[in-house]
Amino acid sequence: MESYIRFDWAMKRLLRNKANYAVLEGLLTTLLEEKVTIHKLLESESNQEDEFDKYNRVDMLAENSKGELVLIEVQNNNEFAYFQRMLFGASKLVTEYINRGEGYEKVRKVYSVNIVYFSLGHGKDFVYHGKTEFVGIHEGDILELSPFQRQTFKVDKVSQLYPEYYILKVNDFNRVAKTPLEEWIYYLNTGNVPEHATAPGLDKVKEQLKLDRMSREELKAYYKHLDNIVILRDNIMTERAEGRAEGRAEGRAEGRAEGRAEGRAEGRAEGRAEGRAEGRAEGRAEGRAEGRAEEKAAIARNLKALGLTTAQIAEATGLSEEEVRNIEEEKIK
Repeated sequence: MESYIRFDWAMKRLLRNKANYAVLEGLLTTLLEEKVTIHKLLESESNQEDEFDKYNRVDMLAENSKGELVLIEVQNNNEFAYFQRMLFGASKLVTEYINRGEGYEKVRKVYSVNIVYFSLGHGKDFVYHGKTEFVGIHEGDILELSPFQRQTFKVDKVSQLYPEYYILKVNDFNRVAKTPLEEWIYYLNTGNVPEHATAPGLDKVKEQLKLDRMSREELKAYYKHLDNIVILRDNIMTERAEGRAEGRAEGRAEGRAEGRAEGRAEGRAEGRAEGRAEGRAEGRAEGRAEGRAEEKAAIARNLKALGLTTAQIAEATGLSEEEVRNIEEEKIK
C-alpha cells in the first residue's frame, strides 16, 4: 500500500493552495455529512514557526460557500486543557468576525474540527461531536426555534446557531475502514489510503499528496518533520512512564508514612482502651478485696463484743491475731 504525505504537513505546505482545496472539502463533506465548498482560506490563529509548535500543532481557518467559518486544527502533543482551548478558539472567531454595531443575527456559524494524536479525555469512540442544546429541567424537552426564527436564520434547530465541535481521536482507530469517515480516519492515522476507498477527497489525496511529487529538499524537510513527531511522542511516553514511576514511589512513601501514623494512632487508641479495661478490672478487684476486708473487720468487732478472745476471733475470721488486735485498737480510738 502506497504511503502519502501526512495531513498536518499537507495542511501547512500544500492544502493552502486553492488547487488542493478538494482534499479539505472532501474531509469536511464526509465529517459534516453535507456538501462543503471552501470559498477561501482566512488568516488562522498562527502558522507556527518556532522549533516546538511547527511540528506540534497546525491550524487552518476556512470560509465555506455559506459564509460559515471552519477551524481545522491538528495537535500532536498532549494538552490537558485542550477542551478549553477549543472553546477559546471558537469563541474568538465568533467575536472577531462580527463588526462593531452589527446585530447579533450577524454572528457567524463556527465549526471547530480537531484532529488529535494524543489521548484526550476518556471515552470509547474515536470521533466525537459536540453541540449546544437547551433541555427543559422539568419536561425534558429541547427548546426549539420559532417559525419566524427558522425563516429568518435559515436553520431548523437552535444548535445550528452555535459553534459545533468535532474531535477526531485518530490514534484510537484500530479497525478495518468500512465507512467514508473511517477511511479518512485511517488515512489520518497511518498516512495510507485504503485500496478501495470511496470517501470524498481521498482520490485527491492519492493524486496530489504522493511522496514522489516532493522535491529532494521537501522530502528532507518532511522526514525531519516525521522524526520530530516520533521524538515528541517518545518524550510524551517517557514523561508518562516517569510520572507513573514517581507517583508510585511517592504513593508508597506516603502510604508508609500514613500507615505508621495510623498505626501509632490505632496503637494509642488500643492502649487507652486496654488501659481503661485493665483499670476497671483492677479497680473492681481492689474494691472486692477491700469489701471483704471490711466485712471481716466488722465480724471481728462483733465477735469481740460477744466476749471471744483474740485467738478465737482470728480462727473464726481467717485474720491474723495482729490484724484482730489492730481492729480492736481502732475501735478503742
